[in-house]
Amino acid sequence: MRGLRAPLATPAIPRRQAPLGARPRRSASLGKRSLKAARRLIASGATAMAGDGAWCWPRASRALDAYEGDASGGAIGVERVETEKFDDWRKGLPEDHKQWVSACGFKAKSGEICMMPSKEGGISKVVLGMETASDLCSYAALATGLPSGNYAIEGAHDQADMDRVAMGWAMGTYTFERYKKPEEDKQQAKLCWPKGCDKSCVTSLVEALYLIRDMINTPAEDLGPEEIAAEAMAVAARHGAKVDVIVGEDLLTSNYPAIHTVGRASSRAPRLVDIRWSADPNKGDLPKVALVGKGVAFDTGGLDIKTAQGMKGMKKDMGGAAHVLGLAHVIMANRLPVSLRVLVPTVENSISGNAYRPSDVLQTRSGITVENGNTDAEGRLILCDAMFEAAQDEPDLMIDMATLTGAARVALGPSLPAMFSSDDGVAEAILRAGVAEDDPLWRMPLHSPYRKMLDSKVADTGSCSEGPLGGAITAALFLQKFVKDVPRWVHIDTNASNPAGHTKPGKPEGGEAQALRALWAFLRDRYAA
Repeated sequence: MRGLRAPLATPAIPRRQAPLGARPRRSASLGKRSLKAARRLIASGATAMAGDGAWCWPRASRALDAYEGDASGGAIGVERVETEKFDDWRKGLPEDHKQWVSACGFKAKSGEICMMPSKEGGISKVVLGMETASDLCSYAALATGLPSGNYAIEGAHDQADMDRVAMGWAMGTYTFERYKKPEEDKQQAKLCWPKGCDKSCVTSLVEALYLIRDMINTPAEDLGPEEIAAEAMAVAARHGAKVDVIVGEDLLTSNYPAIHTVGRASSRAPRLVDIRWSADPNKGDLPKVALVGKGVAFDTGGLDIKTAQGMKGMKKDMGGAAHVLGLAHVIMANRLPVSLRVLVPTVENSISGNAYRPSDVLQTRSGITVENGNTDAEGRLILCDAMFEAAQDEPDLMIDMATLTGAARVALGPSLPAMFSSDDGVAEAILRAGVAEDDPLWRMPLHSPYRKMLDSKVADTGSCSEGPLGGAITAALFLQKFVKDVPRWVHIDTNASNPAGHTKPGKPEGGEAQALRALWAFLRDRYAA
């Protein structure tokens, strides 16, 4: 009967056999002993392999090896020249420098570097070409295009400008080295912290950048649901946050049936990670912010199996989870005055005898029944349970992030995340922040007439539409059904990676943090003022 719904605490579905090889359990909150152990892991910079704890998070702090102290004495200066101002700049040079610039073919294009010689045969200064002052990729080109030594940006500018310099440099220094032998006696150029830069804020963003990229680049063999949970626990431990992890069959008894259904076919049990943190636990009136991230460790497509080519990049399908963990770290590190909740449903979408099927009707935490249209549209199914739970806290703002649809990539390409929002003011503020931070998004519509495309004859809703059109929009409309009472909701459909052919300095092939800086700038402006 349509009017009947399962009670919130007990799902009206039969308990199923635990996935082969899994040991379902529910962990309690991270206790004092575990918290101390996690903190020791972080402090030591240990790089435990899969099953032994976090790997990506401890490595994040190593990004700071690319910087020198604030003092710039003895450092080589870096002068910035915007492309459109190149001719005027060149006219002001001494004649021998003009000839040198011409001989080098330097035109101040974005990321172009000209090393000016000294009388002693060394480098007197470095000139960097830029399209605009906010061109972070130019600073990234510096980090990889200069010989070892210490460098300092010349000229007095505002804090935002100096923050961009430091952030762009870090984007260029990133490498993924988990499976490679380290280079012996590797020397690198180092940037003196720019004067006026918000060092602590940039540090947290750089750590988040490394965490996100490392998690996305790590193959699923070493980053399954258990390891994703371990990374989340390490981030929580860094900030003394409370964390609960619900595992395997306990997802059923705790009424997260959709998460369990999607993940039950894997030998690695599905999980839900739940982090809670407050800037001031004694203040009950702090605005509530909820972050939810899709954590599909690997997506085979399930019984609607992907092609070999389509499966090749699916280690990145936990990109949403990586993003919300990185963003949560920045929020907590900078003690943004909010009450934060982070929910990460994490599964492996695999095939076995108990895999869910096309046309199966799934129960969800909300009580809404869902006819599954395609087992390769699994992300929205695990998100709907987590998002409904997050909505019960009545947050001021909810942001979910997911590598959700190929349709968003067809519409906007790999480098421009699609953003949907129920609030025009919030959407406009995020878009402005994206432009200012050189971290753009593009808003797409929650076009209500398309809701009919999700109609089902046997359940309350279908999970996806029958045809190929408007896939990113219908996915967002599906998720919206589970957050009806949240006043401000933002859904970001991201590619979370730079594919071959879409790379540039600071944006190497592989995992990428997309919209991280834009979202942090928006949250800071909204809640820290």
